[in-house]
Amino acid sequence: MLYAILAYHVEAEVKSWSADEDAAVMAGLREVHQRLKGRLGPAARLGETRNASTLRGPGHGIVIDGPFSETKEQLLGFYVIDCADEAEAIAAARDLRSVNPSAVYEIRALKLYIPGAPFPETAGPSDA
Repeated sequence: MLYAILAYHVEAEVKSWSADEDAAVMAGLREVHQRLKGRLGPAARLGETRNASTLRGPGHGIVIDGPFSETKEQLLGFYVIDCADEAEAIAAARDLRSVNPSAVYEIRALKLYIPGAPFPETAGPSDA
Protein backbone atom coordinates (compact mmCIF):
# COMPACT_ATOMS: atom_id res chain seq x y z
CA MET A 1 0.00 0.00 0.00
CA LEU A 2 1.22 3.50 -0.73
CA TYR A 3 1.65 6.03 2.07
CA ALA A 4 2.46 9.72 2.02
CA ILE A 5 4.81 10.96 4.70
CA LEU A 6 4.35 14.72 4.94
CA ALA A 7 7.24 16.64 6.49
CA TYR A 8 6.37 19.68 8.62
CA HIS A 9 8.89 22.03 10.15
CA VAL A 10 9.15 25.63 11.29
CA GLU A 11 10.24 27.18 8.00
CA ALA A 12 12.10 30.07 9.65
CA GLU A 13 14.19 27.55 11.60
CA VAL A 14 15.08 25.58 8.46
CA LYS A 15 15.97 28.80 6.62
CA SER A 16 18.24 29.80 9.51
CA TRP A 17 20.42 26.70 9.10
CA SER A 18 23.90 27.34 7.73
CA ALA A 19 24.81 25.67 4.45
CA ASP A 20 26.77 23.08 6.47
CA GLU A 21 23.86 22.37 8.83
CA ASP A 22 21.47 21.96 5.89
CA ALA A 23 23.95 19.72 4.06
CA ALA A 24 24.32 17.54 7.17
CA VAL A 25 20.54 17.05 7.47
CA MET A 26 20.24 16.29 3.75
CA ALA A 27 23.14 13.80 3.94
CA GLY A 28 21.39 12.01 6.79
CA LEU A 29 18.15 11.94 4.83
CA ARG A 30 19.96 10.50 1.79
CA GLU A 31 21.17 7.64 4.03
CA VAL A 32 17.57 6.94 5.06
CA HIS A 33 16.51 7.14 1.40
CA GLN A 34 19.09 4.45 0.60
CA ARG A 35 17.62 2.21 3.31
CA LEU A 36 14.17 2.74 1.77
CA LYS A 37 15.41 2.05 -1.78
CA GLY A 38 12.94 0.03 -3.81
CA ARG A 39 10.01 1.27 -1.69
CA LEU A 40 10.57 5.03 -1.86
CA GLY A 41 8.69 6.86 -4.59
CA PRO A 42 8.70 10.60 -5.27
CA ALA A 43 10.12 12.82 -2.55
CA ALA A 44 10.35 16.59 -2.72
CA ARG A 45 11.44 19.59 -0.75
CA LEU A 46 8.83 22.25 -1.38
CA GLY A 47 9.59 25.87 -2.24
CA GLU A 48 9.19 28.66 0.30
CA THR A 49 5.68 29.19 1.62
CA ARG A 50 5.96 32.95 0.94
CA ASN A 51 6.03 32.09 -2.77
CA ALA A 52 3.03 29.76 -2.59
CA SER A 53 -0.48 30.53 -3.80
CA THR A 54 -3.78 29.09 -2.61
CA LEU A 55 -6.88 28.68 -4.79
CA ARG A 56 -10.11 28.60 -2.80
CA GLY A 57 -13.72 29.66 -2.82
CA PRO A 58 -16.77 28.93 -4.96
CA GLY A 59 -16.91 28.93 -8.74
CA HIS A 60 -13.55 29.62 -10.32
CA GLY A 61 -12.26 30.55 -6.87
CA ILE A 62 -9.83 33.26 -5.99
CA VAL A 63 -6.07 33.04 -5.69
CA ILE A 64 -4.54 34.30 -2.48
CA ASP A 65 -0.88 34.62 -1.55
CA GLY A 66 0.79 31.95 0.51
CA PRO A 67 -0.68 29.00 2.32
CA PHE A 68 -4.06 29.76 3.89
CA SER A 69 -3.54 28.02 7.21
CA GLU A 70 -1.89 29.98 9.98
CA THR A 71 0.23 27.40 11.73
CA LYS A 72 3.51 27.37 13.58
CA GLU A 73 4.82 24.62 11.31
CA GLN A 74 4.62 24.54 7.53
CA LEU A 75 4.46 21.64 5.09
CA LEU A 76 7.98 21.70 3.63
CA GLY A 77 8.23 18.37 1.83
CA PHE A 78 6.81 14.91 1.29
CA TYR A 79 7.66 11.30 0.52
CA VAL A 80 5.67 8.57 -1.18
CA ILE A 81 6.56 5.12 0.09
CA ASP A 82 5.31 1.59 -0.52
CA CYS A 83 4.71 -0.17 2.81
CA ALA A 84 2.92 -3.35 3.82
CA ASP A 85 0.92 -1.50 6.46
CA GLU A 86 0.71 1.64 8.58
CA ALA A 87 3.18 0.27 11.15
CA GLU A 88 5.83 -0.04 8.45
CA ALA A 89 5.10 3.51 7.23
CA ILE A 90 5.45 4.81 10.80
CA ALA A 91 8.77 2.99 11.12
CA ALA A 92 9.97 4.71 7.93
CA ALA A 93 8.87 8.11 9.28
CA ARG A 94 10.75 7.39 12.52
CA ASP A 95 13.84 6.60 10.47
CA LEU A 96 13.52 9.95 8.65
CA ARG A 97 12.98 11.75 11.96
CA SER A 98 16.09 10.15 13.44
CA VAL A 99 18.20 12.47 11.26
CA ASN A 100 15.85 15.48 11.42
CA PRO A 101 14.46 15.31 14.97
CA SER A 102 12.81 18.74 15.02
CA ALA A 103 10.61 17.85 12.03
CA VAL A 104 7.08 16.51 12.38
CA TYR A 105 6.00 13.72 10.04
CA GLU A 106 2.35 13.06 9.17
CA ILE A 107 1.59 9.63 7.72
CA ARG A 108 -1.42 9.09 5.43
CA ALA A 109 -2.51 6.21 3.24
CA LEU A 110 -2.68 7.22 -0.41
CA LYS A 111 -5.40 6.50 -2.90
CA LEU A 112 -3.80 6.37 -6.30
CA TYR A 113 -5.73 8.42 -8.83
CA ILE A 114 -5.25 7.81 -12.54
CA PRO A 115 -7.48 10.02 -14.70
CA GLY A 116 -9.99 7.95 -16.64
CA ALA A 117 -9.60 4.90 -14.39
CA PRO A 118 -11.96 3.92 -11.58
CA PHE A 119 -10.91 5.39 -8.23
CA PRO A 120 -9.80 2.44 -6.09
CA GLU A 121 -10.30 2.21 -2.31
CA THR A 122 -6.55 1.66 -1.91
CA ALA A 123 -3.82 1.20 -4.44
CA GLY A 124 -0.28 -0.05 -4.34
CA PRO A 125 2.28 -0.36 -7.12
CA SER A 126 0.74 -3.58 -8.42
CA ASP A 127 -2.65 -1.84 -8.71
CA ALA A 128 -1.38 0.93 -10.98
